[in-house]
Amino acid sequence: MFALAAAAATLGLASTAVAGPYRRAPTLSIDVTAPESAKSVDEMTVTAIVTNTGSEPVKVLKAGSVLDSDLPTRSFFVNKGDSKVDFSGVKISLAMDKLTENNYVTIQPGSSVNATHDLSSLYNFEGAGAGDFSIEPVTWFQVPDVAANKVKSISDFSKVEVQANSATVSLSGDLSRRALAMKRAENACDDSSKSGFIDSSYTEAKELATTASDYIGSNSDSDLLTSYFGSNSASDVADVFDAVAGENDSSRTLNCNDEANACSDGVIAYTIISTTNIYFCDIFFDEVETTELCSGTTVAERNIRGGTTLHELTHALSDTEDVGYGCQADQQLSDSEMISNADNFNCFSTQVYADTQC
Repeated sequence: MFALAAAAATLGLASTAVAGPYRRAPTLSIDVTAPESAKSVDEMTVTAIVTNTGSEPVKVLKAGSVLDSDLPTRSFFVNKGDSKVDFSGVKISLAMDKLTENNYVTIQPGSSVNATHDLSSLYNFEGAGAGDFSIEPVTWFQVPDVAANKVKSISDFSKVEVQANSATVSLSGDLSRRALAMKRAENACDDSSKSGFIDSSYTEAKELATTASDYIGSNSDSDLLTSYFGSNSASDVADVFDAVAGENDSSRTLNCNDEANACSDGVIAYTIISTTNIYFCDIFFDEVETTELCSGTTVAERNIRGGTTLHELTHALSDTEDVGYGCQADQQLSDSEMISNADNFNCFSTQVYADTQC
């Protein structure tokens, strides 16, 4: 769906200048180019050019960024006037400790990396109607903290903000909605073992959500709540958990088939936003049940199957985003990012379970 061209193809280590939680990366900038006008949504092709003006190479995670050339994730925020254009692609859950070099790109000093995106099936232009659309890129990247020689650990990534411009396209003509490319039509997991595993994760996700909501009801001013959700109201946080705990939509499917061909390196699961159906990749089935928090794993490992399913259900039910991953990193987000980041709900709910049930 997307094409990627890199002026610097050799992967290397990131500059230590961008290591450390949420430091700005002034050496990176994003330039967005798009046609001034389009007579069809098929012409809604946007290129993001990421340039490194610094003196050292910078290594960034591609997933969910404007350099995400493989997955139909949200790399841009599209608006018509003051109204957001609905996104209909996929939102993913990543296993940060299972990423490979294919998940990264390194931008060499003085070089640029270009990623071209076809937006035709990812945003509901038909529902928005003809007019002028502003296209603003996601302006953050996650980088591995290699200052301490840490590249694969889930807690050793930092979020960096970069400078960026936006583009405006005047769209008219054929606005009919394009379908997201799918590999197959089945909406069921035909593997009985995987199906049972998914069912158990769904039950555990609802239990985690209930436990988290009950905890908030009795601990609305707790340090734990503040650490994951800042100054957001306890009721707003509880509402997201309550939606998961009460989920009962018989039309929503939980699937072990990779219909959107999105199960690339490190992807545990994903949600197709237009249908809110949830799809589980092979590495999901290596995750463990919630009770393992009491003896076999830790919250920081983010390998609880119910937590992953809860993460995806917050995408489906509350339109949460994938701002970042990693329980330590989640606590460094801004208040607005905390309440919208699916991983905060995953980590908080598993921490509540570990604190209250183990």
